[in-house]
Amino acid sequence: MKRTILTAATAALLATTAHVAPVAAEDVTVTLWSRADRSGPLRAGNIMDAAEQLNRMFEAAGADTRVTVELIETNAKGFDADALDLLKAHSVGETPDIAVAAHEWIGSFVEAEFAANLEEHIAANETMYADIIPSLWNAVKYKGERYGIPQDSEVRMFFVNNDILREMGKDEAFISNLQGRVEAGEFTMYDWCDLAAEAVDSGAAEYGWVHRPNVGPDFQMAMAAFGIDIYNDEEARLQITRSGLQDYYEWLDYCVDNGSLPADLTTWTWDSVHDAFRSGKAMGKFHGIWNVGAQMEAFDLSNADAYFDKLTWIHAPAGEEGGEPKNLSHPIVYVVGDTENKDIAAMLVAMASQHVPNTKHAVTTNHTPINYGQTAMPEFQDKGWALIAGTPMLDYAEFMPNHAKIGQYNAITFMGVQAVETGEMSPEDATAFVIEEMEIELGDDVIILD
Repeated sequence: MKRTILTAATAALLATTAHVAPVAAEDVTVTLWSRADRSGPLRAGNIMDAAEQLNRMFEAAGADTRVTVELIETNAKGFDADALDLLKAHSVGETPDIAVAAHEWIGSFVEAEFAANLEEHIAANETMYADIIPSLWNAVKYKGERYGIPQDSEVRMFFVNNDILREMGKDEAFISNLQGRVEAGEFTMYDWCDLAAEAVDSGAAEYGWVHRPNVGPDFQMAMAAFGIDIYNDEEARLQITRSGLQDYYEWLDYCVDNGSLPADLTTWTWDSVHDAFRSGKAMGKFHGIWNVGAQMEAFDLSNADAYFDKLTWIHAPAGEEGGEPKNLSHPIVYVVGDTENKDIAAMLVAMASQHVPNTKHAVTTNHTPINYGQTAMPEFQDKGWALIAGTPMLDYAEFMPNHAKIGQYNAITFMGVQAVETGEMSPEDATAFVIEEMEIELGDDVIILD
């Protein structure tokens, strides 16, 4: 479905943005590709608002140029399907000027000669991007250069039920110091499983901890905690270390053996996983910050103080003492097409990425901000306390690689998770199986490091 939206306001281009103005006065139509997404309508809406602002700037400067945004709104069920549709449109010459996309498709967009390199644009408009959280730039790089602008962010972490810790006999100092110990590399992934097993053995919890029951990116933060870097930036290829993968599977095997992790967890439904934690049966769970609302309701919590008295957030701890903890973020991004309108399209993206418009999106959709300063804004202070609390965690964030076959990669490594947790394979056999499957299915797209 296509829907054309004309910007009502007219504007003039300020001196600082004059370099993006067309040579002659004219009406410029910028095409914007975006999924029809009720959960994030301002991803497209902020671009259209930016066009209205830009037109007001043109008018104030006495310029005749006006910008119109044509919204190409698709009915794709998810970002992967949407990205494939976008690439098909590009292949037949219907290239949009701006696209809203999941960041991991940037590599494919670059190779298809759709995405414009934004390094010069970012450098020329440095003040407009100066406050963006630095780690988020890693999500839009391909072969070391930036081909997108972060549109929003999130954080995925480990949730801990403090009341279960208290019932186990842990004091308030233990609870309040837990995140600091994780960040210092003192509390490891094995300590996590030992703590969860203690919760079960003491009778304080029915389950130690739970994770998602199916394939998905959450497992990447656990892999990263064991030193697994799944992407080679220079070669733009996926990679795996055999020794790191075996360490990861040995940890899962340890967690099942000590009773902290249900052996049949990969057969559960999502409802069962959510209920295990939200009903107070499980000490821990790893998932995402968007769970906060449901947790507030399930635990009958009324404010931030009550929430953090009940629950603690930690990164995925380091695989071994002295290592670095990790978490995961999966930003949605703006990509500018390599079209004749790319300069003015990039300026619309820059304007839509400023604190006020991005905050309108973030607080209404439970996304962490892209700019540090947003956390000080009244809207965040009033409605986004959880998002404010999650923002510092982005310093430890990992991102899905910008590679088209990351979905296959995750699916293959998840087969190893299932095999180890159910006892069908030893960690060593699961590692060998997964490596072999990667070599067969991914071929030259994956590097086997050892």
